[in-house]
Amino acid sequence: MGPGYAAPMPDPILPDLLQPGLRLVFCGTAAGRRSAQEGAYYAHPGNLFWRALHAVALTPRLFAPLEFPLLPALGIGLTDLAKHHMGNDDELPRDAFDVDALRARIASHAPRMLAFTSKAAARAALGRPAAYGLQPERIGETRLFVLPSPSGQARGHWDLEPWHALASCVRDV
Repeated sequence: MGPGYAAPMPDPILPDLLQPGLRLVFCGTAAGRRSAQEGAYYAHPGNLFWRALHAVALTPRLFAPLEFPLLPALGIGLTDLAKHHMGNDDELPRDAFDVDALRARIASHAPRMLAFTSKAAARAALGRPAAYGLQPERIGETRLFVLPSPSGQARGHWDLEPWHALASCVRDV
């Protein structure tokens, strides 16, 4: 391999579910082990993501994790900050989060709202701690929102109210 050779990037652990015209894109930190094994977002049975989507009426029924490819028909997309790493946040290498790549993907697809599914994801992407709810900054025209993590490991911080607020925001936009 000569100078300037760049090895091809490995395939992402989970594919982005992004396209122009989405109302809402959810962004987590990285695929958990169960999600990576099953090839589906938020696949651990203890994760409340899919139940929360249905509870706040962002989906008309309870979806199973493997049904994630159906979400764009509802105006919803999925991505994460670490496309090439999996595991819990504390297991990820320091350079796992590619904030510039996330910003480029969001700027390119321009969803109306980007919702971080944890304060850790928001802190990494925004470069600052963030409270739950709508944030003052945007990526292009995309509004930003921070949610409590649906992970079973974050159950002590779980609160469905910010998810209701997100659903109201999405319906109002």
